[in-house]
Amino acid sequence: MKAEGNVFKYGDNVDTDVIIPARYLNSSDPKELALHCMEDIDKDFIKNVKKGDIIVANKNFGCGSSREHAPIAIKAAGVSCVIAETFARIFYRNAINIGLPIIECPEAAKAIANGDKVCVDFDSGVITDITTGKSFQGQAFPEFMQKIIKAEGLVNYINEK
Repeated sequence: MKAEGNVFKYGDNVDTDVIIPARYLNSSDPKELALHCMEDIDKDFIKNVKKGDIIVANKNFGCGSSREHAPIAIKAAGVSCVIAETFARIFYRNAINIGLPIIECPEAAKAIANGDKVCVDFDSGVITDITTGKSFQGQAFPEFMQKIIKAEGLVNYINEK
C-alpha cells in the first residue's frame, strides 16, 4: 500500500479542537465533518486539499479530546496519510480504527515542507519527499494494521472476517 500527495504542514500540538471544531460535532456525517476540517488552524485547507494529499506535523498531533470525529474529518477530506513526529495515543488508535493511515517519523516531519510532494510506502515505512529527493525510514505498519486500513476501518475488517 502506498500514499502519494502534496503536503499540508503544521506545527506542534495540533489538537482535535482545531482538526474539527466542537461546534460541528452535532453531525457524525463524514462529508459534513470534512467541510470544516482544519478550519480553525487553516481556513483554506478544505478549499485546497485534494484526494490523496498528506498532512505532516510536528509533535503530539491529535492531542485534546478523544473524539473519533477528528480522524474521520481528515479522512473524509481526502487526506491519504498523516505523518508526524509523534501522535497523541488516543488519536493514533482512533485513526487506525477508522482506517486513516498515520506514521511516526521525526526526521521526515522536521524535513518535509508545506507543498512538497511526498510518497509513503506502508509496507516498508519509507517516506520519500519527491520534491527534494530525500527519503526517511518511518515505522512500517504491521500486517494486521494494514488489513484494518485496507478494509477502511476496524468495524469493516471485523465484518469481513
